[in-house]
Amino acid sequence: MIAPAQIIRGQVMHERLRPANNRFVYPVFCLRVNLAKLDEIKVTGFGMNRLRPVSIYTADYGPKDGSNLEQWMRDLLAQHHIDADGEIWLHTFPRVLGFVFNPVSFWYCYDRQGGLRAVLAEVNNTFGETHQYLITSHDQQCIDGNTQLKCIKMMHVSPFCQVQGHYQFTFRDTAQTAWVGIDYFDDDGLLIKTSVGGKRLTLNQTSLWQALLAQPLLTISVFARIHWQAFLLWRKRVPFFSKPAAPTTQLSTSTPPTALKTLTQNQELAS
Repeated sequence: MIAPAQIIRGQVMHERLRPANNRFVYPVFCLRVNLAKLDEIKVTGFGMNRLRPVSIYTADYGPKDGSNLEQWMRDLLAQHHIDADGEIWLHTFPRVLGFVFNPVSFWYCYDRQGGLRAVLAEVNNTFGETHQYLITSHDQQCIDGNTQLKCIKMMHVSPFCQVQGHYQFTFRDTAQTAWVGIDYFDDDGLLIKTSVGGKRLTLNQTSLWQALLAQPLLTISVFARIHWQAFLLWRKRVPFFSKPAAPTTQLSTSTPPTALKTLTQNQELAS
């Protein structure tokens, strides 16, 4: 990671396993930016905190007040005693033609040796709510492609799922590719499999405009496809659940496997 920003061109896959199968695969592109080097991103067509064909606004993330994202994340790491003193990269859908909707963005937090020490998964739903999952390895080791990390589900995301169970995250990066897997388990087991990944390229004028011309309505289509897939689930008579109250806390942490069952039971009692 030498350039201050990368573009990742690939696809998102989402599959619901029951009570009716529903699977889709869509092409997408994401940006991954070094939060310490945002001012160094000089690419025609891209803007930081200003309207361009493709842009990133700091007010869309973290404290959502436009303040310094790197400092905010470092303060959060310090509060949780996480030794991630290296680079911090934000992996996200950018604004395209001024519009953005991010179902989830990932903050990759490294140590000085390049080891991945933590990931903040920032989840947004279509009701304007946000919840952040701070994901770390509980054996104090770096996160690699074989590490499976779990978080109790805390926020209502889909009206076709209850707020119960847990997510299992897997992160796999190479020099050429990036991939994230998110499996959702409810009380009956694995319910939904989701993955997003693709080829990593340096963000420059050529790579940006190739991606934009291929998907000029990227973020609008993300929002529209969420509602289209919801219609398909309704057509398949998948049970519908009313939206519960928003979580009382905006951040939760990954859960040791031994504590997962107890926390899930407590969540059920509170719901």
